[in-house]
Amino acid sequence: MAENRIGILLIGHPDAEQDKLKSVVEGSNDLVVVGETRSVAQGVAEALRLRADITLIDLRLPDGSGVDACRQIRAEVPDSRVVILTPHTDEDTVYAAILAGSAGYILKGLNACRLHDALVIVARGGSLLDPMMTTTVLERLRRGETWHPADDRFSTLTSREDEILEMIGEGLINREIAHRLSLSEGTIKNYVSQVYAKLDVAHRSDASRLATERSIRREQV
Repeated sequence: MAENRIGILLIGHPDAEQDKLKSVVEGSNDLVVVGETRSVAQGVAEALRLRADITLIDLRLPDGSGVDACRQIRAEVPDSRVVILTPHTDEDTVYAAILAGSAGYILKGLNACRLHDALVIVARGGSLLDPMMTTTVLERLRRGETWHPADDRFSTLTSREDEILEMIGEGLINREIAHRLSLSEGTIKNYVSQVYAKLDVAHRSDASRLATERSIRREQV
């Protein structure tokens, strides 16, 4: 990367936290921002183009999840060092981050010194995953458990609603789902509304993220 410094690609919202990240990187002698994007789609494209030393991704993006972006980047470039920027470190978040292949997570609000040190650790091949939490998740995988606390939210879905959610996760729009199931587009719209209500989401991107994360969990056990 530029001038032998650690190149950082930032994928996230243009907010105070993003400004802080840039300030920390730009004020350092060994870090440099090599790119910035605001969405999963743009972020994945830039990550594959720039091959930055570290890709730092916000957990929640306008068109999906930082976990989705991490998984896509790592699928194309397995040695990518990806870090998730998150407001919390609950088990669900850590579980998804591990399965997506991230090098760990950084809490929003971390002070500048610790943020800098965390990025350097990752650049040197280290991990930012909490050892105890990682052990818990990996032990569940070794036992072959397919259930995860995050799956509880899917329990109220009917088989048809579940089927439609899977198609949303594939990126299909209502018209395409209607064609595949030989149903009217209006009927599909009603089903989608019911799925949103049961999963407590307001946007298609959120439903797609949940479907994708569940799919990842199923594939890894």
